[in-house]
Amino acid sequence: MTRTITLERIFQATIEEVWALWTTKEGFESWWGPEGFTTTVREVDVRVGGELVYAMTATAPAQVDFMKKAGMPLTTEQRIGYTAVDPHRRLAYASLADFIPGVVPYDVATLVEFHPNAQGVRMVVTIDAMHDEPWTRMAVAGWESQLGRLVDLLAERQRATGR
Repeated sequence: MTRTITLERIFQATIEEVWALWTTKEGFESWWGPEGFTTTVREVDVRVGGELVYAMTATAPAQVDFMKKAGMPLTTEQRIGYTAVDPHRRLAYASLADFIPGVVPYDVATLVEFHPNAQGVRMVVTIDAMHDEPWTRMAVAGWESQLGRLVDLLAERQRATGR
């Protein structure tokens, strides 16, 4: 059985707002990826069997340096294949980890659940662990960073609308 990691955040936002950030080109590009990376969506088809295709590029000096030292390209293209789509409730997808030097590519599953609550939305993300502990720690750090970007984006939008 694959080991999983669960991350949880609560947003003062509507489920529709959070869902749109996960399912539209503009939404996804506005927060996806750890700090120091930018994301460009090439294709988005949010339905079972559909795909999200995006390129993530290291742009900050520390991330550029890490990618070079790891022997990885500055831009990696990823394909997410949707395995479950229940609008405003859950998304499940698999992505191919094919960017790790010297490691045979393998699928990584992710489940994102959206729950209404008194503060707005409780979002629970469950991810597969990577092939080893150092890469799992890096993956979790990446998720923590990008979820931090999502928190900041939603807080900024809330301030702008006076909610």
